[in-house]
Amino acid sequence: MPPKLALTRFSALLLALVATAADAAPLPALGADLSGVTVSGVSSGAYMATQFQIAHSTLVGGAGILAGGPYDCAEASLLRALRNCTTPGSSTPPPTPTRTLERIRSHATAGRIDPVAGLRDDRVWVFSGGADHTVDRAVVDSLLGFYRQQIPEDALRFVTLPTAGHAMISVASPKPNACETSEAPFINRCGDFDAPGELLAHLLGPLQPRGTASARHLRRFDQAPYTPLAPVDLSLADEALLYVPAACESGGCKVHVAFHGCRQGEEQIGLGFVGGAGYNEWAETNRLLVLYPQVRQRSGFAWGSWRWVYNPKGCWDWWGYTGNTYPTREGAQIRAVRAMLEKLAEPPATGTTD
Repeated sequence: MPPKLALTRFSALLLALVATAADAAPLPALGADLSGVTVSGVSSGAYMATQFQIAHSTLVGGAGILAGGPYDCAEASLLRALRNCTTPGSSTPPPTPTRTLERIRSHATAGRIDPVAGLRDDRVWVFSGGADHTVDRAVVDSLLGFYRQQIPEDALRFVTLPTAGHAMISVASPKPNACETSEAPFINRCGDFDAPGELLAHLLGPLQPRGTASARHLRRFDQAPYTPLAPVDLSLADEALLYVPAACESGGCKVHVAFHGCRQGEEQIGLGFVGGAGYNEWAETNRLLVLYPQVRQRSGFAWGSWRWVYNPKGCWDWWGYTGNTYPTREGAQIRAVRAMLEKLAEPPATGTTD
């Protein structure tokens, strides 16, 4: 190919990419109520939910954790993440509650996260499947041990299903896996057990019956305005999604952040998690916005990025691939989600007059 023609094609591709980014819809300002934001997640999303809760403990009022472990369990080490924090052994145990508290206090003393006292009025819902061999029960028990020392007994609920694998447990997915499986898209049906309904009821209190989700209420938005670096530099997708019930258009709704797990982003399974996890049905009838931030896969360098990032399964950063500040308020992914929440809290547009 002649050099001039190659350059012309490259320029056209670059312009197309810029145009696509420029045309992406903005995140709407909806006058959201940020008092008592709740978060939840499965697998790496569970670790991210715990990180976000503890980093912003004065903002977050509750967390739902499915197949996750203690805050900063990996201590910025992928090797430790794969051993101590997923399938620990006698020589590679998960951190004790005391060790977890020490790390939290260290971050808090340095001003990197909110004071640990911010957890005292939180509610926490934890799930572990009896057939989950990806995140062992010992890791979950370490997480539970920490929470038992920080919040009242009735504020913590632990649930397990003996036959459940490593997955989101949902009654909303049109094509769920069998309960005992641990396979993509990691959304399982276990009878009538509805994990989002169970955790939201514990975190928020009694709920109105679940409604019918509408595809018209799902909005796609550009993540770039909320990231300290380009999304690709942080292994974030260009776009994420937000579920907005009609009742929330005029403002005043609470916000729940749902973090997908590894290999569960839109890049890998389309809207399988966003539409099939089961949050939207509860949002419809309970004045709740559901924010679905998105991660992409990275294996080293990528188009549009000079940074080397190793995240081949599209996981949230719970071991440090974006940098050592990952579990703190300065962590790039945590900063991005917080900025999204601030945008949602801005007053909704009221139109203009001549």
